[in-house]
Amino acid sequence: MPPTRIRIIAEARAFIGTPYRHQASLKGVGCDCLGLVRGVWRAIHGAEPETTPAYTRDWAEARGNEALADAARRHLELIDDPQIFAPGDVLLFRYRDRYPAKHAAIATARDTMVHAHDGAAVAEVDIAPWWRRRLAFAFRFPGAD
Repeated sequence: MPPTRIRIIAEARAFIGTPYRHQASLKGVGCDCLGLVRGVWRAIHGAEPETTPAYTRDWAEARGNEALADAARRHLELIDDPQIFAPGDVLLFRYRDRYPAKHAAIATARDTMVHAHDGAAVAEVDIAPWWRRRLAFAFRFPGAD
């Protein structure tokens, strides 16, 4: 596995146990799912490429557009078939059909991911069938060949 992917996975795992905090992105202090990705970005690439606007818990339903996927497209490399992701890739999920993707995770293997889930600490979990059915997009960090 390329060194960059190893670093991405190690950094994602370093967030394990971080409490869930809406809009936060600080390892050991608090983060949400987007904050996890932002924190890993900072560890791998330095400063974030854009300022994240404030968002409510129901932002995806309220807007109805693919704001999370659109932001990912601006800074990450889209993987044409989201089911063909690799360890270290960013995964985006839809909670419901025809709704925008609003949950992010980082794959640590073909069958596991690290994510921050509302009401729980950051954890590494199986990518169970429930998650696989909801996988909408996969992206690669720049330089993670």
